[in-house]
Amino acid sequence: MTTKTDALPGSQTGQRESWVPMIVIALGQSIMSFNVASLPVALSGMVNSFNVPPTTVATGIVMYSLAVAGFVMLGAKLNQRFGAVVIFRAVVILFGGAQVLMTFSPTANLMLTAQLLSGLAGAALVPSLVALIANEYHGEQQAAALGALGSARAGAGVLAFVIGGVLGTHIGWRPAFGILIAVSALVFLLSFKLKPAKGRPEVQIDLVGVLLTAAAIILISFGFNNLNRWGLGLARPAAPFDLFGMSPAPFMIVVGIVLLQAFMVWTRRRAAAGKTPLLALEVIGSASERAAVYAMFAVTALEGALNFSVPLYIQIIQGRSPIETAIAMMPFNLTVFFTAMLIIKLYRKLTPRQIGRYGFTLCTVALLWLAWVVRNDWGAPVVMIGLILFGIGQGSLVTLLFNVLVTASPKELAGDVGSLRGTTNNLAAAVGTAVSGALLVGLLSAFILGSLAQHPELKAELQSQIDLDNNITFISNERLQTALERNNIPPAKIKEAVRINEEARLRALKIGLLIMAALSLLAIFPAGRLPDYKPGEIPANPPPPKPKREDELKGA
Repeated sequence: MTTKTDALPGSQTGQRESWVPMIVIALGQSIMSFNVASLPVALSGMVNSFNVPPTTVATGIVMYSLAVAGFVMLGAKLNQRFGAVVIFRAVVILFGGAQVLMTFSPTANLMLTAQLLSGLAGAALVPSLVALIANEYHGEQQAAALGALGSARAGAGVLAFVIGGVLGTHIGWRPAFGILIAVSALVFLLSFKLKPAKGRPEVQIDLVGVLLTAAAIILISFGFNNLNRWGLGLARPAAPFDLFGMSPAPFMIVVGIVLLQAFMVWTRRRAAAGKTPLLALEVIGSASERAAVYAMFAVTALEGALNFSVPLYIQIIQGRSPIETAIAMMPFNLTVFFTAMLIIKLYRKLTPRQIGRYGFTLCTVALLWLAWVVRNDWGAPVVMIGLILFGIGQGSLVTLLFNVLVTASPKELAGDVGSLRGTTNNLAAAVGTAVSGALLVGLLSAFILGSLAQHPELKAELQSQIDLDNNITFISNERLQTALERNNIPPAKIKEAVRINEEARLRALKIGLLIMAALSLLAIFPAGRLPDYKPGEIPANPPPPKPKREDELKGA
């Protein structure tokens, strides 16, 4: 029996391929990332253009993410059945058309439709990128290509903030999306540089599986995203309905988890019957692969939580512009960009288990450092150090974990790995963002109410301006002071209210960062189950060979 030893990042085949196809693949990743990163920057411009509240515009982000997360597994099967290159070209055309609609949309509804179409395109594009890399590159080149894919995601996010901020300030929000029309056309033309990828007509589309996963992921994402608005327990006034007085958000999460378990049961039965499952469970068949998925969920959720917390403080509390927010986040994003590419240099010196543990340890140290040094100024050099450290840890982990999954599975399952990555990343980002929002607001409420308990007269004054029972949220000192001054509150009470607000939100942030650090520390445990041998080494206890799938046995 031979043992596969190249199922780790960095294995070599000796032959080097052209990097031109990787440029095409990276641009495919970039147009998706640029689109979704441009939405927060364009928020104020869209509000003015469409004359709608910010929540309506923010729905565009939700529409995109839910479409990707809900249908990415279907996208993987379409790639397998028709071929990754064919699907790649088709969805690039769809994405470009969506950006035309986005750029020239006269109403908010058409803008939301454009983002829905972009998300559906992204659902098929995400697994195609992984399949194309597996088709084009092997060994160390494949590891480098996967690192470049992570860097393209981070780099596009940086460009979206900068370009979107500059264009939004001087011209308007529409040109930022107009750029994507031209880039999509370029990507389509360059796609003819890709190697042909044959489809597999025998691959079946599991419609029941599609419905189960889409419903599960949408319910879980929607539930987590509305925990703060609808309530963690008792239903808040913003909830569309209640269940015997309870918030529907936790109910959606529970139902989504049940449906996800039903999908796993259905998938196992379908595979046992010799039919093509929506997700090939072989990609999470070993303990190390499952550990990689858990660790990927953890690091993406932490990234989502940090990406929520930092702009919250910079824009809402400090009242800074989108461009200033981009500058404040630049050290983090650039660090992720370069680390994702450079980490492959360590693949022959350290095992995936070692890199995983070091990465989460670094994230933990970075979050502890931020909790210690953060004040109300994100531009301080000591804060930048924390963001850079977290960026190194996050960038190294994303590339490593992706590599472990891709290299441990056969090439024909690369699309399944891509869909698993897309589902995990989108679900984790939604959960991380929503939970951090609910956590920070909950901590803020507790601290403010605790402080006001010592000032009953001040509580009465604030109650007339703020619904202390249902609507405590993060606001700037200036906004609070202006609201109180309009109602002739005495200056001494205003000063004390501002002090309580400033102190409470900083304490909430610090405790929130400490909780994030604790979660990062816990993630070291799944990292400890990653492969513990370097490329080319024979593992001490090699895993048993994976059983062949039914279609492979028939063709043997």
